[in-house]
Amino acid sequence: MQEEKLRRTLTRREFLKVSGAGVAGVSLLAGCERSGVLPDLPDNTPSADRATNVVLIIMDSLRKDHVGAYGNHQIETPNLDAFAKDSLRFATAYPESAPTICARRAIHTGLRTWPFEDWRRYKGIDVGLQGWQPIPNDQTTLAETMRSAGYETMFVTDNLQQYDASMNFQRGFDAFDFIRGQTTDSYRPIYTCPPEKVEQALVKEGVMGTGSRLYFQRYFANTAYRKSEEDWFAPQVFTRASEFLETTRSDRPFFLTVDCYDPHAPWDPPEEYVDMYDSGYDGPEPFSPVDVVTDYLSGRQIQRMRALYSGEVTMMDRWLGRFLDKMVERNLFDNTLLIAISDHGIAHGEHGVVGKLPSTLWPEVTDISFLIRHPNGKGAGTTSDYYASTHDVAPTILGFLGIEPPQPLDGQDLSVMLEGGEPEARPHFTLGYHDHVFTRDEEYPMISRNDGTEARLYDLREDPGMYKDVAGELPDVARRMFDDYVLEDAGGPLPRY
Repeated sequence: MQEEKLRRTLTRREFLKVSGAGVAGVSLLAGCERSGVLPDLPDNTPSADRATNVVLIIMDSLRKDHVGAYGNHQIETPNLDAFAKDSLRFATAYPESAPTICARRAIHTGLRTWPFEDWRRYKGIDVGLQGWQPIPNDQTTLAETMRSAGYETMFVTDNLQQYDASMNFQRGFDAFDFIRGQTTDSYRPIYTCPPEKVEQALVKEGVMGTGSRLYFQRYFANTAYRKSEEDWFAPQVFTRASEFLETTRSDRPFFLTVDCYDPHAPWDPPEEYVDMYDSGYDGPEPFSPVDVVTDYLSGRQIQRMRALYSGEVTMMDRWLGRFLDKMVERNLFDNTLLIAISDHGIAHGEHGVVGKLPSTLWPEVTDISFLIRHPNGKGAGTTSDYYASTHDVAPTILGFLGIEPPQPLDGQDLSVMLEGGEPEARPHFTLGYHDHVFTRDEEYPMISRNDGTEARLYDLREDPGMYKDVAGELPDVARRMFDDYVLEDAGGPLPRY
């Protein structure tokens, strides 16, 4: 069976042609990709039922416009591209709210996190963003529902925001592994930080948090043990996920969530990945943005930041490919529903800002990748303009499997699209980020504060990158979108804290 499957895979030359990988970086990418794209499936593949496994892959801060399948042919993502070729791809997907924890609450429950009702600060949680709080105890998680349906449930992540048990993201998982050490995780004493690593970084003095001296001291203390590429975080996450696949039982279907914090900052991949996108740089390394305007960076430093991020994306993609290799090895594609999604993007100076802020809801921050692969290959290679979102993940998985959720869900079952059906119409979409909102329809996107003030409006027909604000010319359109879209979706005025 395995020899037959391997005979069906593409040659290396064919794979690179399919995935869009170019000549540059091919020697580095040797071994990145699987032997071929996801394997062709026999005609007698079992139909979706409760014997079908589910693998959910979450990637943090992955910009849609940095993936080959979404039109970028400079950055090497051969494994995501091959995945997309075999999947239903959503071209206009958004998080229902941002950032990290807000988006994941929706993924893990199928319920909207926005409009951030009943938000409060929690002891031990130092992020003061609306909606950044535990999954409420009265909400049933996807893993809890899957376990009740007889699934073996497993979770592996290096996302430090989910480590605290009080955040409730481990609920429902039979086994979960939190890989320690990302960013400001209190994993190793700061005094173990190699001072030369901090001196290598571009530090913004006088700030706290991301990009500060303390931020880098903590991170480089946590990662001082690295000796080879396998010690970076994306390799650890996908290697551990592969090991979880080895432990699954043949008599019980499994649900595996793999949540990779990469390509979130800091962007410090092994040098060979950076060399694919930049050379001749000898200044301090902008490993991480300070979520602020770009005036502290030179044009060359912004160029370098983009190269570092691109290298991190390619490294993440390589190890995703290793994980998919393991699925091929274990003959899992024939009976596994695969979903890959990112939570949000990140700005690299496109609008004079690096990082992400509640007010920076432009495409580089809001547009996400979202792929669904049917075990039978149904819907492979198709693209949808439906406004798919993070809160659609749980109802899609449960709907595909025929499992009734224990509570009404806010999201839509997108699996019907794999069979030629249509989910409930979404003529517009709204998302929230702290004290700002974004909404759009086919013609205009609009960004404003939660009370509708400081509105910015863009004409997608003339300005898809959202650079020219036309709210002053069309104030009635901006007001209508806030009243008819934002307030309607929120069920009334947004809470104020």
